[in-house]
Amino acid sequence: MAASNERIREVIDDYVRLVATGTADEIVALYADGATVEDPVGSDVLTTADQIRAFYGGLEGLDTETRLLAARIAGGQAAFHFELVTKAGDQTYTVTPIDVMAFDDDGRITSMRAFWSGDDMVIA
Repeated sequence: MAASNERIREVIDDYVRLVATGTADEIVALYADGATVEDPVGSDVLTTADQIRAFYGGLEGLDTETRLLAARIAGGQAAFHFELVTKAGDQTYTVTPIDVMAFDDDGRITSMRAFWSGDDMVIA
């Protein structure tokens, strides 16, 4: 039986929160074995837990805030729009990707594709 919409929403909420304040290991724990990450879409697809951990490890220690803007869940999949704001010195970098995820029956992420590009980044 597919994960419930409520369970998927919990994972989305955890994911958005952990991108700002969590560790790479905490984020990887949301993923199923054999999951894939393509962030941004068009980049190399990450296919191992070590690759995914290294990717999210780049966020650790950054001054980052996140906020979920909208989410749609159907058929064991979700698309959600969130804001990621990172402060580095006097600069603030804001991007609002749309992530598309598929989930297994336990609500673990089996694939994540992030739709955004450098053109979407706002620097202030």
